[in-house]
Amino acid sequence: MFFAGSPFKTKMFNFKDACGIMKKIKYEVIFMKRLVAYFSASGVTSKTAEQLAELAGADVFEIKPKIPYTKADLDWRNDKSRSSVEMKDPSSRPEIAEKKDNMGDYDVIFVGFPIWWYVAPTIINTFLESYDFTGKKIIPFATSGGSGMGKTNEKLAPSCKGAELLDGEMLNHFDKAKTEKWLKKLNLG
Repeated sequence: MFFAGSPFKTKMFNFKDACGIMKKIKYEVIFMKRLVAYFSASGVTSKTAEQLAELAGADVFEIKPKIPYTKADLDWRNDKSRSSVEMKDPSSRPEIAEKKDNMGDYDVIFVGFPIWWYVAPTIINTFLESYDFTGKKIIPFATSGGSGMGKTNEKLAPSCKGAELLDGEMLNHFDKAKTEKWLKKLNLG
């Protein structure tokens, strides 16, 4: 037997109870349930999300717009294209086709997307605002033809109320060794 607590409030545990408590703590630390949720306009982010999920031991959920984007919608050179209009309006929240029923089961949510205008597409804000992520870790990752994360975290933070929003990572041209190093640095157990 051993004692736990302050000298004034001591609780006696037997060895079997202590082992059970330690197993529970070890399970919770090592097996934080993970999800890779992603939006992919052209398929690039989809491939990266699948590879990340495999390395991270995570489930996968695709964030699909209720109204799919067409090639014309994605024409960033056209000021009147759907994506251009959405990105010019910070309050834009494109509808999502479906929600993930068991989101509460996850402790860590990797959120992936292509970079649009140096930030995440506003459908990512829609996704983040659709759930209660209180106490969860949100970890952005992105793909891009040439730009970095820009002000992504700054723009996503208001949509992550109660969650811990970690710094995002660019995962262009998926590099397994680089991604494993990043996951280790995140110290997720």
